[in-house]
Amino acid sequence: MTTVPRTFRIAAVPADGVGREVVAAGRAVLDALAADSGGAFAFEWEEFPWGCGYYERTGRMMDEDGLDRLKDFDAVYFGSVGWPTVPDHISLWACA
Repeated sequence: MTTVPRTFRIAAVPADGVGREVVAAGRAVLDALAADSGGAFAFEWEEFPWGCGYYERTGRMMDEDGLDRLKDFDAVYFGSVGWPTVPDHISLWACA
């Protein structure tokens, strides 16, 4: 039986602070796993610049249509949010 390779579409949202490093390292690990899978699976990444830095530039934590843009991905790989000048009630709940 032949297995059809699966490509997982992942939206990466590193967001703020340590989230940027964590998501980059995690992507490297996941890409290494895919490379070693013998072609069984792969990842297709699309990165979004959302988070508190984005909020400070635009007044929004993500694009107005952000949740709609994410719905067709297989997964969202989210880093972290938090910024000294953005209140927690904004960073944690503004996208909900």
